[in-house]
Amino acid sequence: MPSMMIAQITDTHVQAAPEREPGGDSSARLLKVVRTLNAAAPAPDLVLVTGDLVNDGGPADYEHLRGILSQLQVPHFVVPGNHDDRDALRAVFRPDGYLPESGYLQYVVDGFPLRLVGLDTLRDGHDGGRLCLDRLYWLERTLEEARGVPTVLFMHHVPFLTGLAPFDRSPMEGADALASVLSGNPQVERVLCGHLHRPVATRWHGATVTAAPSTCFEIALDLREGADFRLVPAAAPGFQMHMWTKTGGLVTHTATV
Repeated sequence: MPSMMIAQITDTHVQAAPEREPGGDSSARLLKVVRTLNAAAPAPDLVLVTGDLVNDGGPADYEHLRGILSQLQVPHFVVPGNHDDRDALRAVFRPDGYLPESGYLQYVVDGFPLRLVGLDTLRDGHDGGRLCLDRLYWLERTLEEARGVPTVLFMHHVPFLTGLAPFDRSPMEGADALASVLSGNPQVERVLCGHLHRPVATRWHGATVTAAPSTCFEIALDLREGADFRLVPAAAPGFQMHMWTKTGGLVTHTATV
């Protein structure tokens, strides 16, 4: 397989109960993205869903989400965000077969030109993320197993300061240690994140780190010190398509529906 297409959706925030989200019905918005990806040509090889899967972490919400994602015509893989409940997520998505039976929701997806490593950055009870020593040690061992294979990490929280004050007030714990891991593993071509509800990118300790837009609602670009969250009125649901080739590396396109 000479190339690979990875679709990324994030911050879906779906709810099983009737809702009045700021950007509209989050389930309907996600379904529009699912239908867009199903109609894409060329089709993505898989879809990564990078956290804040549901809004309140309830089992019924995850069942509802799984029903929507099951309409995708290609495999999909999820990791948790700060709105998620690890145990409830594991219980509902266990039949898909890739989540570990216990502990953190971290795993490897092999069998494609790119090796994909999902990371669990959930810090219970906090908006900001965490990569503790156990999770970082797992990552180090996992990367050591295949140093010569081009690799993409995917997780919810961004490890860098963004200039967006509401997010920077709760930075991800363990970012310095992650930076050390990345510096020693040049096979990591990209770190895919969510959390910011808008597309953001930077070069960080040898790897490019990107955040995808939300399918649910968009956060306004406001770089003033001390700013708070502002939403972009009537913003369309967004997603990213990451196209990889051996000669060109990973190229990212941002789209809205």
